Amino acid sequence: MPDSVTQVNLRRWSIVSARPYVSIVAAVEAAIGHPDMRQFSAALAVATSHADVENTVRGAIGRSELMEFMRFDFGALLALAGVTGTPKSIRLVIGNPLIAEQMVRHVPDAASYAPVTVLIDERPDGVHLSYDEMASLLAPYGSPQALQDALDLDAKVKAMLTEAAGLA
Repeated sequence: MPDSVTQVNLRRWSIVSARPYVSIVAAVEAAIGHPDMRQFSAALAVATSHADVENTVRGAIGRSELMEFMRFDFGALLALAGVTGTPKSIRLVIGNPLIAEQMVRHVPDAASYAPVTVLIDERPDGVHLSYDEMASLLAPYGSPQALQDALDLDAKVKAMLTEAAGLA
């Protein structure tokens, strides 16, 4: 079978805030759900209907309709590696399985991109909040419905980050 290559032009959305890093991270944490992933996965494993899945997800998401799947504290890693100062950088893997499901129905490759990543890191000019837009990842696949779902997800993530940054 011949190789297949799809060119994806990624758009990274970023804003810079003068708010303190800890305040921004706290605001994002307050907006997203933080399920115990073992319990969440176990509940999904015993679901016998889509309604069970919906109820499990709705119980796990925060007011942003998103939940945290995983986090990587690169600031702590850099500090342990001897980087001077107090480096602050966190990558959050967030999303909503029901939104991902909608996109994957129309574009199976969407499962490669969901959940999404948010980067919050402190630099000399302020705290950067960055997000790789799902719509840019799905646009090449040509599905209007998946693209609309991706645009809706992008809007949720950007609104949450803009609010956390104090720019809303």
